[in-house]
Parts: sequence; C-alpha cells; structure tokens
Amino acid sequence: MRSPVLNVTRSILGQPWHWRGGAVDGIDANFEPDDLVAQLLMARGCPRDAIEAHRTPTIRAFMPDPSIFRDMDRAAERLADAVQAGEKVTIFGDYDVDGATSAALLIRLLRMLGLEAGAYIPDRLMEGYGPSGEALLRIGEGGSRLIVTVDCGAQAFEALQLASDAGIEVIVVDHHKCAVALPRAFALVNPNRLDEDEGAAHGHLAAVGVAFLLGAALIRVLRQRGWFATRPEPRLMDLLDIVALGTVADVASLRGLNRAFVAQGIKVMAGRRNIGLAALIEASRLERAPTCTDLGFALGPRINAGGRVGKSDLGVRLLTTEDRDEARVIAAELDRLNEERRTIEKLVQEQAEEMADRLANRSVPVVAGTGWHPGVIGIVAGRLKEKLGRPAIVIALDEAGIGKGSGRSISGVDLGAAILAAKDMGLLVAGGGHAMAAGVTVAPGGVDALADFLDDRLASDVSRARDDRALLLDAVVAPGGVTPSLVEALEAGGPYGAGWPSPRIAAGAVRVIRADVVGNGHVRTVVSGRDGRSIKTIAFRAADNALGQSLLGAGADRTLWIAGRPKIDDWGNRPAAELHVEDAAWAD
Repeated sequence: MRSPVLNVTRSILGQPWHWRGGAVDGIDANFEPDDLVAQLLMARGCPRDAIEAHRTPTIRAFMPDPSIFRDMDRAAERLADAVQAGEKVTIFGDYDVDGATSAALLIRLLRMLGLEAGAYIPDRLMEGYGPSGEALLRIGEGGSRLIVTVDCGAQAFEALQLASDAGIEVIVVDHHKCAVALPRAFALVNPNRLDEDEGAAHGHLAAVGVAFLLGAALIRVLRQRGWFATRPEPRLMDLLDIVALGTVADVASLRGLNRAFVAQGIKVMAGRRNIGLAALIEASRLERAPTCTDLGFALGPRINAGGRVGKSDLGVRLLTTEDRDEARVIAAELDRLNEERRTIEKLVQEQAEEMADRLANRSVPVVAGTGWHPGVIGIVAGRLKEKLGRPAIVIALDEAGIGKGSGRSISGVDLGAAILAAKDMGLLVAGGGHAMAAGVTVAPGGVDALADFLDDRLASDVSRARDDRALLLDAVVAPGGVTPSLVEALEAGGPYGAGWPSPRIAAGAVRVIRADVVGNGHVRTVVSGRDGRSIKTIAFRAADNALGQSLLGAGADRTLWIAGRPKIDDWGNRPAAELHVEDAAWAD
C-alpha cells in the first residue's frame, strides 16, 4: 500500500516540497531494495543504462586516462626522473584537509617508490594561503630543486616567477579556478584550467583526486621505463582511504570518479592500514567502520584543526607516519585542538550572526571583525550560509586593518568566479577559490567596496537561486515506516555528500508527543502517527527558528508532516531509526 500523496506548497520554513528528479510519490511498504536504489540513483541524475556502474562504483569504471589533462605527462615524466635519480623533492601543501591528504598521498607514494620526499605546510597565521616566493626560495636553498605544490599554486604568479628565476622547478597540482594567464610553472595540472579540453569534465575533483591521477601517471611512466623489473610496483589503490578523506572533507561533488574514490576509499579505511588514520579514528571514538558522514564531521575537522588553531603540519605528519606511538600522540593533539577550535568558533559565530542579521538587504552578507581567529572564519561562513540561505563571507581583520576572509556559497551562485573578478578589479590583494567556496585578502578599508561589488554582481544569481529553492524529497512514508531496514535500503544508494545528497523523506501526519531543547539549541521530539507508532526526531540548531518553535509549541492537538533524513540511532541495546528533521508543514 502506498503512502498518501503529499502536496506542500509552503512549509513552516516558507519553501515548497518537490520530488527530487521527478521521483514517484512514495515508497511501497513492500519495497524491493534494488528498485529503491535504482530510483535514488536516477533521481540524482544517473542515466538508466549506468545504474549498475553507479550502484557499485569502481575506480576502473570511472577512471580517465590521466594523459587527457594538460601538463600531466610532463609532470609525471619529471617526477619519474626525480625518483630514478634519487633527487631531493619537497611537497608543498595547503593547510586544510585536501592539502594535507594531497601531500600525504604523494609522500607515501614516493616512499613506496624509494624516494623520501619532504613536506612543507605554511603556517596559516604567519604565512597565509599558498606558496610565497620566500618559502619556495628557502626550500630550494635547502636542496630541493623540484617542488610539487598541492591544493594551491594556481594563482601564485609572483612566487612561481621567483622560483623559476632561481632555477627551481615547480609542479602545480591544484583544482581551484584559474585565470586566463597561468603562473610560470614547470607543469600545472588542474582540471579547471581554462584551456582544458577533455580534462574539464573532471573539474569537480578535489586536489587529492588530481594528485591520485598524477600518481597513476607516474607509476605508468616508471613501468614503461622498466623501473619495476627489479622492484615491486606499489599499489596505488591502498592510498584510496586518504583520497576519500580529502574528497569528502573538501565538499567535492560525489559524482563520477569522486563517487568511486569515496566508495572504495571507505572500504580501505575500514581495514585501518594507515597507522595515522587508525589513530585518528580511535581518537574520534568511532568503534565501527567510518562512514562518509564520519569523514566529513569527525575525521576531517580534526585534521583541519591543526591548520586552523595549531601546527599546520600535524595532519601530514599523522597521515604519513609509520610509528604507532607518534600517531597516537598526534591524533590526541588534533582531538584537543578540535575542541579548542569549537570554543573559538562559537565566539566568532555569535558576533558574525549579530552583524549578519543587520544585513538583511544584502544578497551576499560580508561581515568583518577585529580579533576574529582566521582559522575558523570558513566554518562560520558556512554556518551563516546555512542560516541565511545566501552566500556569506566572513573576514578577520588584523591590527593593521588587513582582512583575511573566507566565503561559502549556495548552489547556483559561483562565488569563486566573482572573487576572481573582484581581484581583477583591484578590490582584493589576493583571492581565489571555486564555485562553492573562496578565500580573500582585503586591504585596509576595502571591505565595504568588496561587499558592494559582490552584491551588485551576484544579486540576480542569488535571487534566482533562492526563488528556485525547494525541499527535495525522495519518498513519503507513514511514521511506522521509519525503520532500520528503510535506512539500510536508502544507504545502499550512497555514498552521499556534496552533489549526491543523502535521501530525504517526509513522514506523517504526526502529532508531537514530547518536545524539548537539548545541546546547542537542538529540538528533540517524539512524534506519533495515526496508527499509534512513534519515532524520535531531532532538528539541529532549530530552537530559535520557526521550525523549532513550531515543534516545541505544536502540542498533541495539531498534526504535521515532517521532512528530513532518516538515520540509525545507535544508543541502547537495539538500534532504532530516527529522523533528522529539516522542515515541517501543518497537516490540519
């Protein structure tokens, strides 16, 4: 028996509810898991004839020939020369998870090939983002005449010119948006180069994914040269756990090759072969095999904490160590720093939200504050974006008035392109990024001009994106249908993440039996359907908004439809299902 047809044109949060991808209006109570997975895949844009490849995504099915990318063969040949000659090589990484995993992947691969590469991660506060000329020259003076930058370098014109003039060869492995002109590098591998042809189809890759492809190209070159005739060929697939972590933590779209990276990488991670990752999983108090959600919300933030509020190189050190004791010490330090980061973040977020509330007329709220920690502004920008439903930029001003900012965008609004345009207009000292995230450096007194520019440039895009906003549903079920078996069946359509959203269902109609506020403004309820069967729900950070207030004040005399993502509740002796509520609509 099918669940009743649901038609919500305006919910409590003021949005319509639509079926994702034209999905059918409900799940049969006797659903077949295979049919349900097919429905989930097609609703996310998977062609019918590609369902099997997407159901169990493999690297073989989605891996392109690395040679399609510009400069890939040139970069691989140069790295192969370094391996065979035993040259001193340094990997220069960004301080976030994508940078740490990209650097760790190349360091571990080169170690497998017999070359111990060095690592250089700039200090976020003292050096800022990307390679500086001073840092590259210092590395060169230390004996590395070949440097590989990962997750940075696409906009480092001055630094790479200085390195080139000093005879230092730099290979850039990046995924951020490029300008028409490219910096002077020995090779620049980036699917988002404007002159890319076939490689442009893979512009959604995180930097760690590009580094993996470079690793595959490097192994192929060495194989062709006969390098493995007397030595074992490394298994690049053993490094997929690192690739999965960087891909998810960088919020890269889980389509195509990224989907395979994460699906297969989680399997590798379950084996805990990487000593550092195993220690981090233990420090995160995960007793089961990590899921995609764990990568984004448990492991990734801890790696990030080193670059945000601690030592920038802790993440790379953890992911490359072969010493179990060292791994435990670093993982414990990252766990401690993550707690410190949360405290700092809360203070900045409260002040930023207060400022943003006064910018209701702005399409792109830009808030700035002196004394804000630069290590948390990206997270706070993401929180503002979620709360306001608009792109947001948060800028930390130093004592001289120079601002370091981070922005997060909404689907349909290319923030990275707008930041590059602002840089071209002379409104920024530095800036770059991709569609959903960007970073800026603003000269003293330049915040207002940047805000005006972004508001003018992006107003129509933001308006269109917000008008098109709707809560997308995959199914509607009776409350009694929210069960562990349903969650298990829905999870089979994963891995889920950016660009491949986890299933959202509507359940109802229900009455609120009990409601209270827990934790940091979360609204917890027990709701019951007409059949008397009840389920637990939670609406995160909703106590002060219309959704939370409606749930708290609904009482047992009114009925609602509730919409959200079904999850397994691990507490207690028997796993149960609960609903993480994102919206609701009155049913009476």
